[in-house]
Amino acid sequence: MSAPSPAESIGPADANADVASLPYEQAREQLVGVVQRLEAGQVPLEEALKLWERGEALAARCQSWLDDARARLAAVAGNGSESTESAVPDANSTPF
Repeated sequence: MSAPSPAESIGPADANADVASLPYEQAREQLVGVVQRLEAGQVPLEEALKLWERGEALAARCQSWLDDARARLAAVAGNGSESTESAVPDANSTPF
């Protein structure tokens, strides 16, 4: 039995290690691209799985940025008279 090649030894977490350093806009742009490619349905199964894993990592990165921004806004709003509930809208709410 031979040792795995370098490409085989890289796991999904390693392949997506760069995601942790992406700014929000870049992570979101890449996530949109991943979703478009997956929705097109023209990707072989193995590549689709890798894209899905990258999409999950990108979505988590975007959520982390949004959570941090929400916490920072809440901290600033906490110094005023407005409650944090009204100052920071719920991520799942629609504005209409």
